[in-house]
Amino acid sequence: MDLIFDPTRQAAPGGAAMPAGTPDPVKDGDQRTFMADVVEASRETPVLVDFWATWCGPCKTLTPTLEKVVRAAGGRVKLVKIDIDKNRQLVQQLSQMGLPLQSVPTVVGFVQGQIADLFQGALPEGEVKKFIETLLKAAGGQLPTADLLAEAKAAVEAGDHAGAIELFAGLVQAEPENPEAMAGLIRCLVALGEEDQALEALEQVPAKIRDHAEIASVRAQLQLAIEGRAAREKLGEFERRLEADPDDHAARIDLAIARNAMDDRTGAVDALMVAIKRDRAWNEEAARKQLLKFFEAWGFDDPATLAGRRKLSTLLFR
Repeated sequence: MDLIFDPTRQAAPGGAAMPAGTPDPVKDGDQRTFMADVVEASRETPVLVDFWATWCGPCKTLTPTLEKVVRAAGGRVKLVKIDIDKNRQLVQQLSQMGLPLQSVPTVVGFVQGQIADLFQGALPEGEVKKFIETLLKAAGGQLPTADLLAEAKAAVEAGDHAGAIELFAGLVQAEPENPEAMAGLIRCLVALGEEDQALEALEQVPAKIRDHAEIASVRAQLQLAIEGRAAREKLGEFERRLEADPDDHAARIDLAIARNAMDDRTGAVDALMVAIKRDRAWNEEAARKQLLKFFEAWGFDDPATLAGRRKLSTLLFR
């Protein structure tokens, strides 16, 4: 199976492309068109107003970011840019209404003709996305990337890992630093037995998200998949060793890894619980540490993790 995405390739300007024929959601506004472009328009679509000035250094950073994120939203939100020096009367009127326009950049979100939220200063792209997501939720919507992520997760739930890979890959191209998208992609590769490609994808995870919980979880899952493939082939050997010596804790840990690879999570937990009960301190608590690796790989909200934690707690604190 060929790797169908390249995390190092840059996404198109503006992230995800707008549907063909969609009008540009970014425009310059002024005091004459403010009511139509902002107040009235926000009754149909949330509108961001970027108050800026030519002499404002942070504006030169923020405005391109706003344009990129708004265009990536595919028409679900609009951006109107207002030069405060050319629209002093409008700025004065809005200031009298309580808007803090004494400094720029100031970005104000309108929903249903009303001011919904605002921020000042040049926020990074991730924070701008969160601001717009909040604005869209207030209007009963969400960003297209949120739709794509939900669709990919649904495909995984339905067992369509190949279809989910295409969806996750598209999301990774649009948002290379989205840990859920990258982790979802790698999990699907693991589920399809494409461990070499999963390793390649893991190596290409951007440095900014390498320590994210989602990436740590999928890293542990991939390691277990590789270990499990070898352990599964020796399942009979581990069982024979334990029949001969119930205190062969190394064999019991390997047996747990093999059972996990066979998708027998309950059996994997129970094997390790026996090892912990017999000799918790063996090899610097290797059995307990292996159990924690399972929890990390499965996800902390997974039913097997929750059940395993209860069993471990009962054993350790009885």
